[in-house]
Amino acid sequence: MPISIKNADEAVNVLGQVIYIAGTQWGDEGKGKLVDILSQKYDVIARAAGGANAGHTIVVNKGGESQKFIFHLLPSGVLHEDKVCVIGNGLVVHIPTMLDEIHELKEQGIDVTNRFFISDRAHIIFNYHCEIDRIQEERKGDNKVGTTLRGIGPAYTDKISRKGIRFGDLKNFDTFASKLRKNAEFYMKEYGFDFDIEEEINIHKDALELIDSMIINTTEYLDNIYKEGKNILTEGAQGTHLDIDHGTYPFVTSSSTTSGGVATGLGIAPNRLNTVIGIAKAYTTRVGAGPFPTELTDELGAHIQQKGREYGATTGRPRRCGWFDSTVVKNAIVLSGITSINLTKLDVLTGMDSIKIGVEYKLDGKTINFIPSSLEDFEKVEVLYEEMPGWKEDISKAKTFDELPENAKKYVNKLEELLGVPINFIGVGVHRNEMIYK
Repeated sequence: MPISIKNADEAVNVLGQVIYIAGTQWGDEGKGKLVDILSQKYDVIARAAGGANAGHTIVVNKGGESQKFIFHLLPSGVLHEDKVCVIGNGLVVHIPTMLDEIHELKEQGIDVTNRFFISDRAHIIFNYHCEIDRIQEERKGDNKVGTTLRGIGPAYTDKISRKGIRFGDLKNFDTFASKLRKNAEFYMKEYGFDFDIEEEINIHKDALELIDSMIINTTEYLDNIYKEGKNILTEGAQGTHLDIDHGTYPFVTSSSTTSGGVATGLGIAPNRLNTVIGIAKAYTTRVGAGPFPTELTDELGAHIQQKGREYGATTGRPRRCGWFDSTVVKNAIVLSGITSINLTKLDVLTGMDSIKIGVEYKLDGKTINFIPSSLEDFEKVEVLYEEMPGWKEDISKAKTFDELPENAKKYVNKLEELLGVPINFIGVGVHRNEMIYK
């Protein structure tokens, strides 16, 4: 039965005790806004994967003025003062960046120190990881992946090669320092760079005094929360097609960005997950390199980029822009078991005479329903488009679906028809309250 949601207040009753917010494209879909809205009705907000390569921008109205918050590591649910936030074992965390974010929030009047926990199994990013990231990208030359240079990939490499250092290791600091020294010495020799090992050790010794009480077994904590009947909202980072297994490899991130990441990155069993909400822009964007079949490289693409303020919250890099690609989103629906869609930035398309939707791929004359694993094949797919009339009316003040212009409603209904999943949330502006429930 299709989900029907009238407002944020009833969302928890409709969506269930444990939900996951999934990006359906190549990240930057606007997950943070829905997380922020739904966090009002959930007890714990937990992040399952990624690192400070993610970026959520939240705009709230305080005292009649807009206040902007940018998150890289912390779940955006921390804006609600009675909510607990959790960083799961699936993340890699650069501690100085995390402390900077906590400090910046405190300066803006939000103190998270007593309601923020980090998994003792989460891996730590060190400054030498960032240096390795930079060197590796430089060595790739024209084949750069386009990483954020924040050490994410090298930290995950250490994790998989079984020489990573975890938050729990900080509790036995002498052993921690020995492991750090050994790894740093190896990489300095391997990559030929200088690094102040003792300074790095001291940075983390000082940090431990601040975060010691935050480091816990978050799997046990979430299990207890669940058994108490409390509600848990989970989120990943990036989008489905940056998933290390299912994305457009090698132009991907280093973690699991589908709903499977809830189990691996938080220790929440799959049978406890009730609902997966997919976040999709009303068009498509991508940061960095990699195939992008519906990309607009003309003035129209530049117009969408400017109007949609398509620049990374973490790096400031411009995002490539293109038409909505239904094959990309349908793949995400299959991979994560998505049951509801939040369509974001519909307002950005206002003013266009016509709008195209990528409805189908053809490869060598045959229709394909999944993104090919071969990038060579993906780069040569032919996109079949359906063109629809645009609208000129301002939609940012619309509170209900019926208040949208007729052509905007037709566009949303067409996307819903193509995706086969209800579009229950429609973003019509950047502010928290600029959301239509359908």
